[in-house]
Amino acid sequence: MSSTHTHSKKSQSLTKNQKIVLNLLQNSGEALKAYSILDSLKKEGLKSPLQIYRALDKLVELGKIHKIESRNSFIVCNNSNCASNTVFAICERCGNVKEIKNSDLSEGVKELVKKNRMNVTRYNLEFFVLCKSCKTN
Repeated sequence: MSSTHTHSKKSQSLTKNQKIVLNLLQNSGEALKAYSILDSLKKEGLKSPLQIYRALDKLVELGKIHKIESRNSFIVCNNSNCASNTVFAICERCGNVKEIKNSDLSEGVKELVKKNRMNVTRYNLEFFVLCKSCKTN
């Protein structure tokens, strides 16, 4: 069985906890920290940090969500085929996070990796910016 087939099969069968966490992130529209997720989902029966972290880890592995490393928070994936290579613009003032899809940037990273003979398994690029709202204020 190929890994692609296994991956697509896994992504179709989310556990109850994974569905609940994914739904919360989809509805929030913003990056959330694990403990905020835990606080929001206590009424759903998720009371243990371990339950939340297991669900988050699996959702990241499946490409449904991304971890914003610098903020130690999680956000729903807005691109259907970004795999685990992602680029984010993070507003330094309001904290708004936007996932960016840019093929030129992706190609540049591929060239950098090739040129330096690196074997990169995944990457998160984070750009710190002032968003449009904060620039005008």
